Amino acid sequence: MSVPLSGYSVARFGPASFLVHRRSVAVAAALLVLLSGAVVASLCLGQSTVSPASVLDVLLGRPSPDQLVVGELRLPRVTVGLLVGLALGLAGALVQTVARNPLASPDVIGVSHGASAVVVGLMAFGYVQTARQVPWAAVAGGLAAGLLVYLLAWRRGMHAQRFVLIGIGISIALSSLTSLFLTKGDGLQAQQAKVWMTGSLNGAGLDQAGRLAWVLLAAVPAVLWAARAQRGISFDDATAVGLGLRLNRIRLGMALLGIVLASCATGAAGPVDFVALMAPQIAVRLVRGAQLPLFCSALTGAVVVVLADLLARRLLAPVELPVGVVTALVGAPYLMWLLIRSRRGGS
Repeated sequence: MSVPLSGYSVARFGPASFLVHRRSVAVAAALLVLLSGAVVASLCLGQSTVSPASVLDVLLGRPSPDQLVVGELRLPRVTVGLLVGLALGLAGALVQTVARNPLASPDVIGVSHGASAVVVGLMAFGYVQTARQVPWAAVAGGLAAGLLVYLLAWRRGMHAQRFVLIGIGISIALSSLTSLFLTKGDGLQAQQAKVWMTGSLNGAGLDQAGRLAWVLLAAVPAVLWAARAQRGISFDDATAVGLGLRLNRIRLGMALLGIVLASCATGAAGPVDFVALMAPQIAVRLVRGAQLPLFCSALTGAVVVVLADLLARRLLAPVELPVGVVTALVGAPYLMWLLIRSRRGGS
């Protein structure tokens, strides 16, 4: 009988058994409690304050005088924010695992900029005229940008440093293209595109939540595969190949999964920057593990987005800030700290 590694326990489900990192389970439980509190606070607080008991009545389907405020106005927005955070946190962990670089994330390597360029271009020239068309355009742009970066970084295999550097270059080029579309397109449409580019949950409804929820549910098998494959690619390339792992296929699959999740999240709420960058690094420091924890990264992303949206609604009330503004205010200093830490050789 084998003895589990230090810090791990064996979980058995019938004939199957799995190694479980005990600290990861504890951190995940704490994050779930924090996320639940953030959701309740976001449903309670606004231009009018609703009691937690009344929020619970609405969530359980009981009659409540606050059904309109909580059930129709706040709940869809909070749900979309939670799902966007889950998708971005998970996407960031996948991309950073493939790139082996804490500075890599879907918004840094061009996925968000690709979505923005396509949406702004189509909106500015009148090809996208309804809100239902925006998510599809964003997903197409994000996927195209992400795959372009991956293909350009390929040279007899995926090189992590090239992946990040080419992604930054593509991001700059797409940002310039987006600015060009804003100046050359119709003024009213361009103004609407600017609002979308800030990353906002204002007006988010159950349509966006439903589509993103289905994407996340469909991605569960792929995420389980990625969690298992993640252990193998954490070795150096020579060791992983010696163990019989097909590194290029694994990296392509994980990168594609991260790109799809980030693109769908951007389509639901616009580019909410820095969440995919911050969430995995916060999660790995909480877990203190050797690998980026996918589940904890997703929960951390959800906590960040829900809390950021609450702050966006309350900081300058009654004026509501886009959630992307709040995440950028936090994320930009965090990115600079990561850069300084990397230059000093910190882990």
